[in-house]
Amino acid sequence: MPNDIALDHTQVEGQIISAHSYDRYGEKLGAVIELWIKSQAHIPSESKVFQLIIQDQRPVFFILESDLFQVQHLLRAHVDAYEFKSITLKSFQQHASVAVYASNLQYFYLARKVLQAVSTRIETFESDIQLHERFLMERFAYGTIIAKGVISNNTDAVTTLDNVRIKPTNADVRLTTLSIDIECSAEGELFSIGFHSSSCSRVIMIASGDDKPYIESEERFILCVDDEKALLRAMVAFINEQNPDVIIGWNVINFDFRLLFKRAALSNIDLTIGRDGSLAQWRDSRVDAQDGFVSIKGRVVIDGIDALKAETYHFPSFSLQSVSEALLGEGKLVDDSYSSNTYDALAVIENDFKYNKIKLARYNLHDCSLVTQIFEKTKVLDFLKFRSKLTGLPLDKRGGSVAAFTNLYLPKLHRAGYIAPNLPANGGLMSPGGYVMDSKPGLYKNVLVLDFKSLYPSIIRTFKIDPLGLIEGLIEAESNQSAEPIEGFKGAYFSRDKHFLPELISTLWQQRDVAKQDNDKPKSNAIKIIMNSFYGVLGSGGCRFYDSRLASSITLRGHQIMQQTSGWIEAMGHEVIYGDTDSIFVALDENYSTERCQTIGLQLAKEINNSWQEKCKQEFQLTCYLELEFETHYSRFLMPKIRGLDTGSKKRYAGLVASTSKSEEQLIFKGLETVRTDWTDLARQFQYRLIDDVFHDRSPEAYIKQTVFDTINGKLDNQLIYRKRLRKPLNEYRKNIPPHAQAALKADSDNAKRGEKLRYQSKAWIEYVLTMNGPEVIEQHVSDIDYEHYVIKQLQVIADGVLPFIGLSFEELFKQQLDLF
Repeated sequence: MPNDIALDHTQVEGQIISAHSYDRYGEKLGAVIELWIKSQAHIPSESKVFQLIIQDQRPVFFILESDLFQVQHLLRAHVDAYEFKSITLKSFQQHASVAVYASNLQYFYLARKVLQAVSTRIETFESDIQLHERFLMERFAYGTIIAKGVISNNTDAVTTLDNVRIKPTNADVRLTTLSIDIECSAEGELFSIGFHSSSCSRVIMIASGDDKPYIESEERFILCVDDEKALLRAMVAFINEQNPDVIIGWNVINFDFRLLFKRAALSNIDLTIGRDGSLAQWRDSRVDAQDGFVSIKGRVVIDGIDALKAETYHFPSFSLQSVSEALLGEGKLVDDSYSSNTYDALAVIENDFKYNKIKLARYNLHDCSLVTQIFEKTKVLDFLKFRSKLTGLPLDKRGGSVAAFTNLYLPKLHRAGYIAPNLPANGGLMSPGGYVMDSKPGLYKNVLVLDFKSLYPSIIRTFKIDPLGLIEGLIEAESNQSAEPIEGFKGAYFSRDKHFLPELISTLWQQRDVAKQDNDKPKSNAIKIIMNSFYGVLGSGGCRFYDSRLASSITLRGHQIMQQTSGWIEAMGHEVIYGDTDSIFVALDENYSTERCQTIGLQLAKEINNSWQEKCKQEFQLTCYLELEFETHYSRFLMPKIRGLDTGSKKRYAGLVASTSKSEEQLIFKGLETVRTDWTDLARQFQYRLIDDVFHDRSPEAYIKQTVFDTINGKLDNQLIYRKRLRKPLNEYRKNIPPHAQAALKADSDNAKRGEKLRYQSKAWIEYVLTMNGPEVIEQHVSDIDYEHYVIKQLQVIADGVLPFIGLSFEELFKQQLDLF
């Protein structure tokens, strides 16, 4: 141990990288919490990793006091391992409760198993919360902490603190990343492993004999090894040498690490890449056999796809090729020998491994580099770090809105004297959805969109909707107390002063306003996502705080607000043509100028906001936080009809955003084929051009006729491809088989007959065309294309949604040709 560090209490501030809890055996028995943090430092090179050891922590759950005797009887064989402690906390049904402390995790899990068995039916509360999760949330320690403890071990890489105490803080810690990507055969045999970070580029590749010195001399970033065992050992050594906080990649958990664990087991190689030299751990998901989790002490593995989805990024495809092209303007390092089909791409990779290893290494490294660039471009790690500081979610948590809500709410609930309820036994009843009014179909000039800013959080904040508030409000309503509760929906009442969510949203709202002023997009997005998740959580049967009265009091209040707002706007002499959840569409005189429309939009928002403030004050004695904003002015707007009916569609429209400069015009599509990935390029391009012509008063007849002519004459065959993913294993499609599954079944049946590998058995993306012999995958397409299908089911369907509004008919334009079909 270096002399400059004394065996004394040391304080450190840092970002939680990973958290674990386990039983320690030997001299010191009992459960242990282990936290790994990266310390804050003004100079990145001075930051350090700390292993924090917290002992003497006992896992706990709760039972009803009325069940205490039976619980003690059921646990009698090990009763000395438990402490039953009377507490002041009660259930939502006002029943007294008892805390059950286990001496270690083994006995905690044993008690939970015994009491939750079907034969006993003893209800345990909060028994699903892990020890380290409870330790952190009860101390409001989210993401970053200050820790104080005694140094028990110190190396250049890690300092261990024992007897640790922690408290929350708001540090901003820089984390180092290492991108990883593997290349392998179709059977999973490893060829190479690539790595990339801001400071290193490396590909470790299997190559022996004469190839090795030539490859390493040609490309210094390549390290050659003799076989797969050597490859895995070199990977372990390289990760430990680079010592990253975060390992990133593309589908890195369920492909790269899943395969690495499998190959390491076959080769009897230990993946000792933990910060303390411990083994990395793999755990299969209990929900999805295709999903798994990686646990590495002192490091975290973050998948780029999951991270971008968490920040609500949307792409037609989340393949690395598609996302990198969209975000970076460049794709994977491929040539004409590569195919978008996974099977064919693997064949090329195998060929390159045999005959052009340098090419394969460059391809491998470029994929790693793309992932690094995507993380840097999107600042998605900053988003995950702030989400962690905001909610306590681990950096690698996928989804997690329910867990985030629990972390934020449960400690406050305990301090208010309650234990949390369990999940609803029936999975939760459906609650009403958002308000969607019947639309008035038509082709319009000058349509305004007025949008309520964060409507559901505003409703929660204004009308005090809250789990604790509901329980206390119902008590107040029954006892006729002087403090009159706020009436909700479906029999709900909410306390005016006993609640947490309204204040939590108010704090988040203020933080988001600051983030937006600072142009801090990751922080702003994190706050927006967590605020908007509260409604979904309260309406989800997967949340312990679910109550249909909570969700209904939000959505039905939203219905009331939208209907009242529409009524006020129409009373002012304007026509409301559509409304959807939190947006209202208002048609103005088509002769109004852009400037006048914008003035009206701002004035409408101001008057409606004043009206709501007055209504909330007079009718409810509440401060109103509803805020209507003038969002968009469409100079042209199309609200189509439902196919085959005269009634207007919902959640489907197109509009041309008004601008004084034609170069700044923007064509917006909502729910139409142009923005749907399950339609062909032919349909998307046709609809875009058709609506663009109509919005600019250009006759679309010539374009329509040319497109139909080119389609039936085979000039647009490259635009006729459908692309859809199998959502379950192929053999589970048995009744009402959709076209993409038909194409996959036919293709793999042919592959089986030829003795070739089956390509489409599990959740594959299927690219296919409709032929005279039914759907056929692109790779095995041999039949003539069914051009009638594309003209009738793609082009005509789209044209019929637009042409009637300008006095034209697709059928009339092509009457003779359609008769031939």
